[in-house]
Amino acid sequence: SGGSGNWLFNEDGMIFTQTQGYSCNLAVLKPNGIVEAYSSLDGSIFDYVQLGNQIVFNALLDHQPLELYALENNNLTQLTELNPGYGDSIFLSTPEHFSFESAKGITIDGFVMKPRNFNESRRYPAILNIHGGPKTVYGSVYYHEMQYWASEGYAVIFCNPRGSDGKGDAFADIRGLYGSIDYDDLMAFVDETITRHPWIRHDQLGVTGGSYGGFMTNWIVGHTQRFKAAATQRSIANWVSMYSTSDIGYFFTKDQIGPTPWSDIDKLWDHSPLKYADQIKTPLLVIHSEEDYRCWVVEGMQMFTALKVNRIPSKMVMFHGENHELSRGGKPQNRVKRLKEITDWMNTYVRANE
Repeated sequence: SGGSGNWLFNEDGMIFTQTQGYSCNLAVLKPNGIVEAYSSLDGSIFDYVQLGNQIVFNALLDHQPLELYALENNNLTQLTELNPGYGDSIFLSTPEHFSFESAKGITIDGFVMKPRNFNESRRYPAILNIHGGPKTVYGSVYYHEMQYWASEGYAVIFCNPRGSDGKGDAFADIRGLYGSIDYDDLMAFVDETITRHPWIRHDQLGVTGGSYGGFMTNWIVGHTQRFKAAATQRSIANWVSMYSTSDIGYFFTKDQIGPTPWSDIDKLWDHSPLKYADQIKTPLLVIHSEEDYRCWVVEGMQMFTALKVNRIPSKMVMFHGENHELSRGGKPQNRVKRLKEITDWMNTYVRANE
């Protein structure tokens, strides 16, 4: 996995990857300027090359980890089996997709993963997982952390609120609106999910997310007490400090929120989760990497300090030698440690009354 960003030219035109809905497929730009689908798979394609008459690519398909596939004349062939027998000896939960209307004319795609040994007559705790970006998407592909939580007895719920990719620029554009319509979509999703799946316990909910998902986790716990525990990862807490520290560039905060600290510091503060930290009652786990230059460790420290000052249960776990990619490309021992810390936190507070 890596996303080479290569353009591929063949007799059909220029081949590239395109996210539509909640899947990432190959598309072709034809010489006449028309863009057409080149593949229509339920999953995500990453790197791709042309070999003879085939396009060979690695992809997440059929709820498996990455494998190599070949596409020729719309016929798909799996070329590798890097994890033979995978799924035979462990539990795998299949994400169940549904759509609902969050606001007038706004359709949100959501997913539910049932826990191991699911029994319709029982009720289960749930973890809301929020993606980063915000211009990315969740889909029906294999997510190791969500599979782990499902195997630990949690329902795992996730969706693509406004700000996500796959539905055009208007849907993805939440500049100046962080913490408003995206928050509304996420809360509407939780409500809809519990209505559709009454076996999910509304009084045993946890929330987590990384990067933008960490921002939203910070924001959520400052605006509602419906979650029993939260784990914020590589997050943004303060747009004022984010403006002048992130390696994404000084222009990012101005583009996403609107002003600079000198033109309208109140606007930046209004969209900062730290402003509302004195209203948080939810136990918060803060996970950050010491070499995260996208969202510097000071962002996590500010949230952690605010909760400690206000005597709310909080813990900060800092990973030495890791960066913004901890959950995806960190050292294996640290990735295991991260998952254990989040799961232990959820077990302590979400399942406190079991």
